[in-house]
Amino acid sequence: MNPGIPLYLWCALAASTTVQIGVHWDIAWHRSIGRDTFWSPPHLAIYLAAVLAAVAAASQILGATFRRSSPVRAHAVQVLGFRGPLGAFITAWGGITMLASAPFDDWWHNAYGLDVKILSPPHVVLAIGILCIHLGAAIFVLGARNRADGELRRRLTLLFLYVQGMIVMALLTMFMEKTIRIFMHRASFYAYVSALVPLVFCAAGRASGRRWAATLTALFYSAFLLGLLWILPLFPAQPKLGPVLFPVTQFIPPEFPLLLIVPALVMDLLWSRTPDWSRGQKAVASGIVFATVFFIAQWPFATFLMSPAARNYFFGAMYFDFNTPVASSYAHGLFLPYEVSAAAFVAGAARVGALGMASAWVGLAWGDWMRRIRR
Repeated sequence: MNPGIPLYLWCALAASTTVQIGVHWDIAWHRSIGRDTFWSPPHLAIYLAAVLAAVAAASQILGATFRRSSPVRAHAVQVLGFRGPLGAFITAWGGITMLASAPFDDWWHNAYGLDVKILSPPHVVLAIGILCIHLGAAIFVLGARNRADGELRRRLTLLFLYVQGMIVMALLTMFMEKTIRIFMHRASFYAYVSALVPLVFCAAGRASGRRWAATLTALFYSAFLLGLLWILPLFPAQPKLGPVLFPVTQFIPPEFPLLLIVPALVMDLLWSRTPDWSRGQKAVASGIVFATVFFIAQWPFATFLMSPAARNYFFGAMYFDFNTPVASSYAHGLFLPYEVSAAAFVAGAARVGALGMASAWVGLAWGDWMRRIRR
């Protein structure tokens, strides 16, 4: 452990990491085994993250509130009579929301059966809590980073960008059902990604002020997802629910990471050459660059992922859920039908570009606000 980085920040970062491991482990569990007891290991990992977040937040809030000599008071905000860093309150709210979603989720499944959709009501509550965990950790780290200098500031900047990578993971996971490879030749796929990812890339670049911020964020996202893709199938699993339409003998991992690294690299180059542009100019250029470059990179790569050449351990296109029909388009490597007319294609491209620009503008504004955080 780096002695220059406080223990509570490591605890917040552990919460941010653990929750993503737990979420993807849980999804793999559902895809390989089916819904199991509420007390399954992935569920426990998810709620362990809430506990870690609560510990990180409580260590700062309780000390600053009840000890007048606490050094945390110098950079604390006040909420309902309690004092502490802003990131601590956001993290605490995320932990409480996650824990509150647990009995809601259990009741939902008992009342309505085996609903395993990602965006069911209890899962939405859980997702809000998870996003607050990530945002709280990011602001926790950023507050410390903006008060630091030298080597410690550089290391905290890297940790901030790591959390941005976790935020990209969390946002894309919420819409995983709409962004798997069978949709990658549809405008709707590019619309979802363009609405979510430029926001994080622009916020990361603006708040950190570091060159290659978007590229590093994309690298953290890609490395984390590749780790899950390559590690999860090493563990055996067997379906407990029927019908079993596809033979499964190991955990089913997430798909290969999206090629976000390519537009991230181009966006970083763009920002390095346009330091004097206004927020509006950068938002327009960043949104268009992201949408265009991502489309150029991902479209042919999606074609490759659907081919027999990608059905191996490295690219992971050979894994299918136990309830995937063997005769389905997905199992046969076929895309769902995409825009069939020139007008529909132009409308889809315009929607993707507009979402990319709007997302970039929000990200730049959010990043400008985060850059000033010291409490």
